[in-house]
Amino acid sequence: MLPPRRHPALPDAGLLIGRIAVGVVFVAHGWQKLTDEGHAAVTRSFDHLGIPLPGLAAVYGTWVELLGGLALIAGVLVPLAGVLIALDMAGAFWYVHMGKGLFNQEGGYEYVMVLGAACLLLAFTGAGRFSLDAVLWGRRGREEVPARRSVNA
Repeated sequence: MLPPRRHPALPDAGLLIGRIAVGVVFVAHGWQKLTDEGHAAVTRSFDHLGIPLPGLAAVYGTWVELLGGLALIAGVLVPLAGVLIALDMAGAFWYVHMGKGLFNQEGGYEYVMVLGAACLLLAFTGAGRFSLDAVLWGRRGREEVPARRSVNA
């Protein structure tokens, strides 16, 4: 016999909370790059770190974090936003944090690893029912599956 299912809205509520939390972090970082530092400063910083095509990487990092974060919060185009932000975090891991160990206080990769993994989780699961994706596109692939009967019954 299969165990009883959780309330059907709980996974979607969890996706909503996760999307908002991760989205706020990325909006803040994208906004910081755009306003506090400015494109030229981000480009110089990326060049100093040895990131290839630092000007293009600065534009990508700024806008994917800002717009991708907003997309996560709103729950629109979440699979695309999740993958693009995860690629951004992969670049941060590779070019900035990889050789510095795990812990963030030592410049390590724990923060970018968790954020990248969270974005892939959202990309692979989708936005959930409490999202613009659900309103615009429906809940494709998330229909309830009927419980199986036991062969011995």
